[in-house]
Amino acid sequence: MSFSMKDFVHLHVHTNYSLLDGAMDIKALLDRVRELGMPAVAITDHGVMYGCLKFYRYARELGINPLLGCEIYVAPRGLKDKVAKIDDNPAHLVLLAENNEGYQNLMQLVSLANLEGFYYRPRVDRAALQRHAKGLIALSACSSGSIARLLLEGQRVEAKAQVLLYQKIFGPTNFFLELQNQLLPEQKGLNEELARLGAECQVPLVATNDVHYLQREDAVMHDLLLCIQTG
Repeated sequence: MSFSMKDFVHLHVHTNYSLLDGAMDIKALLDRVRELGMPAVAITDHGVMYGCLKFYRYARELGINPLLGCEIYVAPRGLKDKVAKIDDNPAHLVLLAENNEGYQNLMQLVSLANLEGFYYRPRVDRAALQRHAKGLIALSACSSGSIARLLLEGQRVEAKAQVLLYQKIFGPTNFFLELQNQLLPEQKGLNEELARLGAECQVPLVATNDVHYLQREDAVMHDLLLCIQTG
């Protein structure tokens, strides 16, 4: 089967609104998407939606379908729990607005995360996700997602329970297990485990690239941002 760039849509993308992490200007991103002939692209910045309006307007101007989203942080316990070394390592989860109701719910979640759940990072909890799940498509995120973390720790039973929970929250057609391959040593085995879980739980798979910069030569600039972020 032949495959071209026009058949692929990036669903996990960080712009420079992912502070000290994304190294990509929104207009440059969308110009590149048009150059490659891709029909659509998502914006999924870490914990914020500041870039969504600019992204939406310029994408529509170029005839590209803008997919509005956010990579949120999910608190290990509750939204109000803020104890050092227990609540300071939230899991990642990618959310995409399927329709206007989903966009409204996504704004509610991001606002809640920043105003009430902030502890090192803006966080939501699973109760908040249940209240605001309508119209949202969820992807299990990178190796910092809760399911991937549990699989990497060998906790397969717990990982399967997480899959079933998110499937229940978002619905059987709106939750996807996310596969990535940036040539990291743990990814091959992790992807195999995710695929097996997907088959067991009847959860569809989606391939993403967790994009943080535009061109190969931008990797050095991105590395500098990470150095500043991590000290």
